[in-house]
Amino acid sequence: FTMTLRLCLCLLALLLPAPVPAPVPAPRPPRTDWISCRSLSRSLSQLLGEIEEPHGVLKDIRMDEEVPDEDWPPRIRCSDACDPSTLDTNNTRCLRRILQGLQHYRDLLDSDVFSSHRQPKLQRALEQLLALVQQEHGRPPRRPPAPSPPWAQALLQHQALERLQSFTAVMSRVFTHSAS
Repeated sequence: FTMTLRLCLCLLALLLPAPVPAPVPAPRPPRTDWISCRSLSRSLSQLLGEIEEPHGVLKDIRMDEEVPDEDWPPRIRCSDACDPSTLDTNNTRCLRRILQGLQHYRDLLDSDVFSSHRQPKLQRALEQLLALVQQEHGRPPRRPPAPSPPWAQALLQHQALERLQSFTAVMSRVFTHSAS
């Protein structure tokens, strides 16, 4: 009788389907470190405020600009959904725009426009912010700036730093809200 019971149990074990392993949860994408982003964007704002204008005559110049491509250089717009109510529910579009802007200004600081007045502290701060934001949103395609004639570089530097300051002010508000 025991032998028959063992034989039946063995046959039953062979006929039963193999146990299904428990599903492994998919890895969650890394979350944005809002507090670090807030801290780095504040540092970037402070660095921009400390930069001495290398060409004093440009300090008070404001340029009217033609807008061949309204979306370039990247600016944070209302349509980017960076308002507090949208950030609380879906921050993807806003972070993509911030990533585009950081990439653009990092490339610009590394271009010939700043060859005579490199800004290593600004470049480092932008690289650190890029590393934090890219964790979640990947790397956008590069759009290196067109080469500039030497006579225009001072004006282009001035314009780039002014735009970066405006971009950073809005970006800092986004990170400050999200870190709260």
